[in-house]
Amino acid sequence: MTTTSRARSFDGAAADYAANRPSYPPALLDAVEELAGFPLAGARVADIGAGTGLGTALLDARGAGVTAVEPGDGMAAQFRRFLPGVPLVRGDGDHLPLKSGSLDLLTYAQAWHWTDPDLSVPEARRVLRPGGALALWWNDSDAAVPWIADQDARLRRFFGGAETSFDARSARFRRLPPALGWATRQVSWSRRVPLGVHLANLGSYSDFLVRDKEEAHGFLAGERERLAGVFPDGTVEETYVVSLAVAHP
Repeated sequence: MTTTSRARSFDGAAADYAANRPSYPPALLDAVEELAGFPLAGARVADIGAGTGLGTALLDARGAGVTAVEPGDGMAAQFRRFLPGVPLVRGDGDHLPLKSGSLDLLTYAQAWHWTDPDLSVPEARRVLRPGGALALWWNDSDAAVPWIADQDARLRRFFGGAETSFDARSARFRRLPPALGWATRQVSWSRRVPLGVHLANLGSYSDFLVRDKEEAHGFLAGERERLAGVFPDGTVEETYVVSLAVAHP
């Protein structure tokens, strides 16, 4: 299956994505400002691969002038319901529908890995003003937590040992284009959610969306039974590490 088809798999699950995916902690945006070297308030920002707008909403709340860029029909429709006042244009990181030199900051929240860096890096350089910044970040479950490590092991077995979205956290920084001179930061945080939300969040990842539905449902049903024993009150404490990388290309 191609990278494009995996990326577009989210369109059919946009409502579940919006309802169940975690957002990001305020400390992440503090770190973006620190590493970018300027405040978000008043900055001209484009959030690329904006999806349903989880990252865009936080940038907007910080006072940035944000334009969202999203290729998928379903995700774009969900975005417009969630953030009707934020401009949205259709496109992707490899072909940015943005004016040259027009932006202070480009952000990719959970989206850079869907691009081809041979295309997306030159596009970032084109649309950023001199001194502008490119910020990439990913929310990953913290495998230092025992129950999460156990779940990760089950995910690897389920997907036959092939690398999945759940394995990528250990290689986030190693896979960045090295010539850009990245500054990096990691931010830990957690949220408490009903068990059903945790399972729906898992099921919203492309690894599951492109899997046979009965097999995916079977795995998630097994997780429900296992985690009910770990969290008998039905509330799961999810622990995350946000990996942030900022460059001035």
